[in-house]
Amino acid sequence: MKKTYDPKEVEQKWYSFWEKNGFFHAEVDETKEPFCVVIPPPNITGQLHLGHALDNTYQDIMVRWRRMQGFNAVWIPGTDHAGIATQARVEDHIRETEGKTRYDLGREEFLERTWAWKEKYGNQILNQLKRLGASLDWDRERFTMDEGCSRAVREVFVRLFEKGWIYQGNYSVHWCPVCSTTLSDIEVEHEEEAGKLYHIKYPLADGSGFLQIATTRPETMLGDTALAVHPEDERYRELVNKKVIVPLAEREVPIIADEYVDMEFGTGALKITPAHDRNDFEIGLRHNLPQVQVIGRDALMTEEAGKYAGLDRYQARERVVEDLEKLGLLVKVEHHDHAVGHCYRCSTVVEPLVSKQWFVKMDELAKPAIAAVESGEIRFVPERFSKHYLHWMRNLKDWCISRQLWWGHRIPIWYCDDCGETFASVDEPTQCPKCGSEAIRQDPDVLDTWFSSALWPFSTLGWPEKTEELKHFYPTSVLITGFDIIFFWVARMIVMGYEFMGDRPFNDVLIHGLVRDAQGRKMSKSLGNGVDPIDAIDEYGADALRFNLVIGVAPGNDMRYIPEKVEAYRNFANKIWNASRFALMNLEDFNPKKQNMGSLALTTADHWILSRFEFTAKEVTRFLERYDVGEGARVLYEFIWSELCDWYIEIIKPRLYGKHGEETRYVAQYVLWYVLKETLELLHPYMPFITEEIWQNLPHDGETIMLSPWPEPAGLSSPKHEKMMNTVMAVITEIRTLRSEKNVPPGRKIGAICQAEPDALEILSEAQDVIMNLAGLEKLVLDAPGAAPEKCLSAVVEGINIFLPLAEMVDLEEEAARLHKELDQARGELQRAEKKLQNEGFISKAPVDVVEKEKEKAELYRAQVARLEALLRELQD
Repeated sequence: MKKTYDPKEVEQKWYSFWEKNGFFHAEVDETKEPFCVVIPPPNITGQLHLGHALDNTYQDIMVRWRRMQGFNAVWIPGTDHAGIATQARVEDHIRETEGKTRYDLGREEFLERTWAWKEKYGNQILNQLKRLGASLDWDRERFTMDEGCSRAVREVFVRLFEKGWIYQGNYSVHWCPVCSTTLSDIEVEHEEEAGKLYHIKYPLADGSGFLQIATTRPETMLGDTALAVHPEDERYRELVNKKVIVPLAEREVPIIADEYVDMEFGTGALKITPAHDRNDFEIGLRHNLPQVQVIGRDALMTEEAGKYAGLDRYQARERVVEDLEKLGLLVKVEHHDHAVGHCYRCSTVVEPLVSKQWFVKMDELAKPAIAAVESGEIRFVPERFSKHYLHWMRNLKDWCISRQLWWGHRIPIWYCDDCGETFASVDEPTQCPKCGSEAIRQDPDVLDTWFSSALWPFSTLGWPEKTEELKHFYPTSVLITGFDIIFFWVARMIVMGYEFMGDRPFNDVLIHGLVRDAQGRKMSKSLGNGVDPIDAIDEYGADALRFNLVIGVAPGNDMRYIPEKVEAYRNFANKIWNASRFALMNLEDFNPKKQNMGSLALTTADHWILSRFEFTAKEVTRFLERYDVGEGARVLYEFIWSELCDWYIEIIKPRLYGKHGEETRYVAQYVLWYVLKETLELLHPYMPFITEEIWQNLPHDGETIMLSPWPEPAGLSSPKHEKMMNTVMAVITEIRTLRSEKNVPPGRKIGAICQAEPDALEILSEAQDVIMNLAGLEKLVLDAPGAAPEKCLSAVVEGINIFLPLAEMVDLEEEAARLHKELDQARGELQRAEKKLQNEGFISKAPVDVVEKEKEKAELYRAQVARLEALLRELQD
């Protein structure tokens, strides 16, 4: 092994080795229990960001672990066509490079350009996943618009259509004027914004007065078709069924009564604009109100808006308010914070519009998906996310699945121009099934991206064909994803799994949090705080980044990305490397087959490290079984850094150097080899590259660490030896602490006296060489409890009295002078603090927290004085 660890060299070498040898691939094998994970398919527009790195590190850890446990583990890779996002990227590219729009190219050529984009950029993120070490089965790579997935989409659509669960209707939808498409409810992000509440008077048609309303969008009043009040509102009961004149539109509309109206908001009277508000649309249906569209799909005012036609909606708002004020109908304008819906892709404020769209009826589809989580058949980890899921599912609205895009799965609906028939077909038809006419045309819209990704757990395994993969690997084992797409994706996969497979798509859903910056802020382009994980991998190595992303983070919790922490785990990798390099230098003549563990004469330290390793292995396995990947990492880190490297390797160095004979040297070699090899296997799912490199240099069986057996309990636990070593380590630690307090150089050998009861003395006697070596002692006197020796530093650890002769550690006169100086300073500070606290003016006038701080300061100096006086007495006795 080289002197220093070079992640770039090691990572490239071993990933190529794994991939070339097919170690990631899994065939159907009925003799093994399957473990299947499908990747949340990243968009073909994307770059690997820290969220991807976190998500895929979690998945890789679970897959590598289960593979080592002997499961038939498969992790299916793939990408999503990402309709809106990809089309927007390609359109931007064409506009920037050629000054053209998609309409200039036409649908066919635009789609050719988009497929070319996919080929050029689409697999970029998958190549980046290789840099991360993701052990994906690349032979099974899928794309949501490949032929197999596309056929699955058409099959699902047709079956739901023929069942009457897909329908077309005019409904109020969210419309993005920039993306030029409708959006589903969960594709709209609601953000709190500072706005205004406009109080407007509507004249009663009979001239008897006015009815005042409050609105945040006065420009939509041009499309009002009613005013509404609550049926129990005494203020307006006599006005119900009367009419008002809509200002500026000069249109008479009725005053209706509807329970939706909030009597406490504004004036308790509500303007009803069915064409431009989701709730107004529902009210309009209940009262048979007309729909007057005054804002178009381009967010400009329509001809129905009269003199405001052609204005942007916000320009129209300003003009409408000005005109209302001139007419004396604007009562007042108040500041009003409210949630405004934005497109989740381009952040444009969406416009509610009535449009003809395709919908999926969700009421029946949702029932088994709700029951599955209620019964525990599907389990969320952490469990709290099941409550969010169930709340959303129980209040589910029909799913708008049509999008006015060109890139995506074309809706498999055809219209006959001769007989008017509307029909669905899995295969492209040549004629109308009703009249035989060839004058048929396909619906121009495409399906919501999430429609195809909802089928991902079974479409990737070959459905609708009854493949062996589908039979063996479905349901998949666990879905690992972020909480932000529970409703977008997770819920819809569960719905589709039960409808088309009759079974859950996965057993467990592991939800992880977000990666935030050091200040706890969400990473975003606008804040400029994003981090490219490839940059982090280039600087620190993939293993360090992976370990940093998961250690100590509980399931569902966010983690903060702090570069210094990644550097710390690169140092951890270097620590492992240096310890392993030292081990290999001392294992050159070692043959593990010469003896077995049971025949070895193990020391207390050997028993201790074997016992601690067994505990660590059990704990890591326990945490992984609970999906608590972060705690598993923490346990491993503490064992490797402290117990294996800082203690055991240091303890056995004299034995490895042959200072105590060949027999005990071989035992130390064997235990070191065994613990190091097994520890690397435990660590492998977390840090795959460095563990493979070191493991290959150790004596081992098999081609790769990733297929080596997962460490299982081997009966090595020994509480007795752990307790004994804890005593020894406590004594060494205390002696080191006392030396440090007196600034004794590490190379200076001193003496020590330990007084203890017979049982403890026996432990210390057996470990005498270890204590002397690691505590820097030239002599160690072990004795029964008795009088304290003179002029010694003393401490008590686990009933053992430790004495270090001061004369061997410091110059007594110099030390006394130093202590006197410190004591004088501490007494002076204590006197100043006490004087301040005795001042009644200070006590009565100073803030409470200032007085408390002064009291704390006095206590601190009081304790310091007492400690220094005690140290001086020890010197003078």
